[in-house]
Amino acid sequence: MNPLTAALEPLFAQLQPRLVEIYQDLHQHPELSMQEQRTAGIAADHLQRLGYVVTGGVGGTGVVGLLRNGDGPTVMLRADMDALPMAEQTGLPYASTATATDGDGRTVGVAHSCGHDLHVTWLMGAAQVLAAARGAWRGTLMVVFQPGEETAQGASAMIADWEHLGLPRAEVVLGQHVMVGAAGTVSYRPGVILSAADSLKVTLFGRGSHGSQPQTAVDPVVMAAATVMRLQTIVSREVAPLDSAVLTIGALQAGTKENIIPDDATLKLNMRTYDEAVRTHMLQAVRRICCAECDASGAPRPPEFTTLSSYPMTDNDHDATARVAAAFHAQFGDNALQSKPMSASEDFSVFGRTWGVPYVFWFVGGTDPRAYAKARAEGTLNTLPSNHSPRFAPVLEPTLKTGLQAMLSAAAAWLCAPPEGPRDGNA
Repeated sequence: MNPLTAALEPLFAQLQPRLVEIYQDLHQHPELSMQEQRTAGIAADHLQRLGYVVTGGVGGTGVVGLLRNGDGPTVMLRADMDALPMAEQTGLPYASTATATDGDGRTVGVAHSCGHDLHVTWLMGAAQVLAAARGAWRGTLMVVFQPGEETAQGASAMIADWEHLGLPRAEVVLGQHVMVGAAGTVSYRPGVILSAADSLKVTLFGRGSHGSQPQTAVDPVVMAAATVMRLQTIVSREVAPLDSAVLTIGALQAGTKENIIPDDATLKLNMRTYDEAVRTHMLQAVRRICCAECDASGAPRPPEFTTLSSYPMTDNDHDATARVAAAFHAQFGDNALQSKPMSASEDFSVFGRTWGVPYVFWFVGGTDPRAYAKARAEGTLNTLPSNHSPRFAPVLEPTLKTGLQAMLSAAAAWLCAPPEGPRDGNA
């Protein structure tokens, strides 16, 4: 056990009720991406009471807390704050009934169906332990509460504000995410752990007319249907079998009435890739196919492409991950597992990529261990409510404590590390 998780043990019984209260409050009051004013205020107030130097409004609603504690590395711990535009169906007594207005002006349900409320709670708890245990570590702790992860806006927005606010750069960036997995376990991976993701809107232009006179129209519905089918061949026929990729058409929207051929149709698609060359090829292939289908249909103008979001791959630094893995195995024993790459995506790596410093991202299991073991034995793991399901609800224990231990263990690998000795072998 490292000095920071050792410091957690006598504090946890006191911290746990308050952290559960914070978590349930955040869960009941979710906020959409880049609208996290209330959540940011709770985090900022908490840090100020603990003696952190707090900067708010970073990248919109982001919060950065600094705790300087002598000479040593600057270590960043990050949590995302935003919720999803969906209604919750967990049946929990503290379930969200919140609604909000989204970017398109629609009223939508809002729920923490990805677990960011737990991420915020973990970081608030870790910040409190680190403030209470200053005798156990040296360096500068930077805690970052990030907005807008679900829309790939938040990390870039914070970075855009960083320098002119006089904030320091971290020497290592650390973050974690609750996922389907037995509660009490943590999973790490050197190298690529999360895919890149690109979401596009493609508008196909036709020429509208009466449904009884198709010869006078250029039908964008037929054009869209043909495009959807052809786009499916990118993965099956243009990506090598040993390369992984996903292309999903999530929306096809056209027309208002059965006897009116509309002027245009819209496709919304999402791609996941694990290799930059594959990513580039697929983006080019999408444009090639959409343009070719429009040309084949005699469309009056080329299609219009709009990027909805773009996430880089999360590619963990090998050396830094080895340090985190060693800390996890020391803390969790057999409950520290090596993960396979996941097809989810994150903007967490934007910080490390921008600053050119190592970063490590890992997972904390949030599924009831008995339910997970049963599903695994029956081969039904895919039926467990996962992130972005309206029924996603991590069990609080031991998930709450495990997430705190994981965050503190990873931070201790730098903040509690002994200073490097002379490199020439002379004392």
